[in-house]
Amino acid sequence: MLKKPFLLVVMTIAAVVLLGVLVYFLPPVHDRLGWRVDQWALRIRYALNPPQSVVFVPQKATALPPPAVYTATSDPALASTPTPTEPGPTNTPLPPNELVGGQPTPTPTIPATPLPQRVSLKGVVYEDQHGRWNYCAPANLAMALSYWGWKGNRDVVGLVLKPDPKDKNVMPYEMVDYIQSQTDLRVASRVGGDLDTLKRFIAAGFPVLVEKGTYLTDLTGVKSWMGHYEVVTGYDDARGVFITQDSFVSPDYEVPFDTMEKGWRAFNNAYLVISNAEKADQVTALLGEDADATANFRRAAEKAALEIYSTTGIDQYFAWFNRGTNLRLLQDYAGAAQAFDQAFQVYPSIPEAERPWRMLWYQTDPYFAYFYSGRYWDVLNLANTTLDTMQSEKNIEETFYWRGMAKQALGDTAGAIEDYRAAIQYHTGFGPAVYQLQQLGASAP
Repeated sequence: MLKKPFLLVVMTIAAVVLLGVLVYFLPPVHDRLGWRVDQWALRIRYALNPPQSVVFVPQKATALPPPAVYTATSDPALASTPTPTEPGPTNTPLPPNELVGGQPTPTPTIPATPLPQRVSLKGVVYEDQHGRWNYCAPANLAMALSYWGWKGNRDVVGLVLKPDPKDKNVMPYEMVDYIQSQTDLRVASRVGGDLDTLKRFIAAGFPVLVEKGTYLTDLTGVKSWMGHYEVVTGYDDARGVFITQDSFVSPDYEVPFDTMEKGWRAFNNAYLVISNAEKADQVTALLGEDADATANFRRAAEKAALEIYSTTGIDQYFAWFNRGTNLRLLQDYAGAAQAFDQAFQVYPSIPEAERPWRMLWYQTDPYFAYFYSGRYWDVLNLANTTLDTMQSEKNIEETFYWRGMAKQALGDTAGAIEDYRAAIQYHTGFGPAVYQLQQLGASAP
């Protein structure tokens, strides 16, 4: 039988612990301390299971029958709206392509006017991303829109772009959708840009929103590779720098030309140019041959092919990945799958501390390529590998969607339904997953 003093001590400790838990979950306290607890929990998990050590090894193409051939209008990159019907285990709309925004019909030429040596555009209202979980995309889109007189802020954008505040990533196509549905502005989304592309638009008065890879200190306290958006508002040839509005660092943050080139390669040199209706034709003219989306993909595929043989290590990995992305956009799924195979072959040779282990958090083209090449096991294994790098809070709806597609193709309907529901849990109303559940006669969560 416990003595009364000892029992009193036990009860006191239990009461203090309970009170601490209750206080911790009070909104004002949890908002201030929750991220610190998450930080330490992530440090422990990542120390026990380093995500950079996870390696995906593609299998050979299986004997499963390949899907039917795309039609010219079935890919959202080549259509006016991102709601195609694709062949597969069932007809289903796919996650929208990141590269929409219209296909201008003219065949413009880029003016041969010499560019000024220095330009610095004013008018962007700076927004930082701090105080919010992974708020890079809402902050940068708000900045890019502010240049054109838009009056919202990052929190207004975030309500639509990140319905789940802990969503790991916002893709460019989601930004395009926001601009087209929530504003009266225009947007062109293209790939394969170069430093002259940035200078040409900036000199003409158009800030450029880019997505690039960089090494930042994450919640685990470790400096590691991740994707990051920036609004490029100026350049200085004499000093060899771009002027960016960096939501993580500061306004007017200078990025050397070579740093921009290296980081931008990680995302296929993708960029968004926003304008008002009056200046949309000027954007078309500045795009030149890239005004046509298909021509843009071809040029980007050629750019990637050249970089494959002029780079090594992580840069070669990105070049192979970009080659696969552009071939996928051109509907060459077998060729794209082979390019991604090569990228994943290069990946283990990259030093672990430098590996871009979050790559599939941001770019989903390998899923398209493997799935529409009939390589369903590779889709499944790649999705599982991606989820393994997250370890907790697996908030990437596209990963669950594609894993569900693979399971459905392999006959695991129950597993597919579970994954489609998970996709909707992490992104309310995620259209492709909702559609699949409807086709299967299953309810959404």
